[in-house]
Amino acid sequence: MEKSKKKFKDTRVGKFLSKAAPNILKGVSDLVPDAGILKLVGGLISKDEQLPPKDKEEALKLLEIDIIEIQEISKRWSADMGSDSWLSKNVRPMMLIFLTVSTWLLILMDSLNIEFGVGIEWIDLLKSLLITTYVAYFGSRGFEKYKYISRSK
Repeated sequence: MEKSKKKFKDTRVGKFLSKAAPNILKGVSDLVPDAGILKLVGGLISKDEQLPPKDKEEALKLLEIDIIEIQEISKRWSADMGSDSWLSKNVRPMMLIFLTVSTWLLILMDSLNIEFGVGIEWIDLLKSLLITTYVAYFGSRGFEKYKYISRSK
C-alpha cells in the first residue's frame, strides 16, 4: 500500500542519478515510485558497471531513504483511515474538492472576463497543489485497488 506524490525523477535517488547515471534514470524517470520500482532501480544501480563504487554507494543510500519515506507515508495514511476522527478520514477528499472548485472558479472568472486579478505565483501554487493532490489521491487509490485485486487472484 505504498503511496507517493512525486515521480521517480523527483526523488532523492532520481535527482542523484540524473547527474551520476542518466542511463539508469531513462526508463523510470516518469513513473510514480513504489517499493517494486525502487527495488528494480536498486538492482539496476548494483549491476551498473559504469557507475563508480562511491556513486553506487551514495545512490543506494538515497534509494533506501526514498523507500523509507514511501513506507512512512503509507503508514501515516493507514493510521488516518483507521482513526475514529471524521476529519482525518476526510481531509484529503475535502482538499481535492476545494482545490478543484477553486480551479474551476478561476477558469470561469477568466472565461467570462470578470475583472479579478490573481498573481502568477498564486496560480503556480494552486497548480502545484492540485497536481500533487490528484496524483496522491487517485494514483494511490488506483495502486491500492491494483494491489487488492492482485492479492485476490
